[in-house]
Amino acid sequence: MTIKLAKSEQTLQSIIQAALRIAVVEGLAAVTLGEVAKRMNISKSGVFARVGSLEALQTKVLAEYGRIFAENVFLPTLSEPRGLPRLNAIMRLWIGRGTGENAMAGGLHTTAAFDLDHLESGLRDQLLEWVMTWRGQLKRTITLCIEEGHLRPDTDPNQLTFEINSLMIGFLHDARFVRDPQVHERAISAYQRLISTYRSFSYTG
Repeated sequence: MTIKLAKSEQTLQSIIQAALRIAVVEGLAAVTLGEVAKRMNISKSGVFARVGSLEALQTKVLAEYGRIFAENVFLPTLSEPRGLPRLNAIMRLWIGRGTGENAMAGGLHTTAAFDLDHLESGLRDQLLEWVMTWRGQLKRTITLCIEEGHLRPDTDPNQLTFEINSLMIGFLHDARFVRDPQVHERAISAYQRLISTYRSFSYTG
């Protein structure tokens, strides 16, 4: 790679990171070519030349966010024992990174879903694909809990996945909009209460 190409790639990555910082705090809709250019102190045409369009930039932001989410919430838990210890670790990391300017693996995909729910676009399709992939990973983790005997055999993985996701939407709402200072504790308590209703009577971990 030539020095010119390397510098261009570095600038592109800086643009994506600047856009991501806007998105995690203000939402995906707040990401514009002009705002990114302003924050980077470069021309709007300079941003456009590297990303091509606003939708292309937002697509790259969602992809980068998905990578960070996996890197910080899912992948670290693979070293945990299969079953409930791994699911508990996922929830601890997910809740722990749910708010604040540096919550790069918190709730962007959830907030973006409400921004895009009425649209038919490639951006919406990409987000939906990521959401369903993540739900699939969560469902698989729950299925392992059942196979390991940590959750009752009559547990419906689809239902529990839905309930966990609903809990997280409520958590993000109260964290970001209500700004409840006890929201993390409430979310952890809610999860523990939820999982206790599914826990196998024979599991003592």
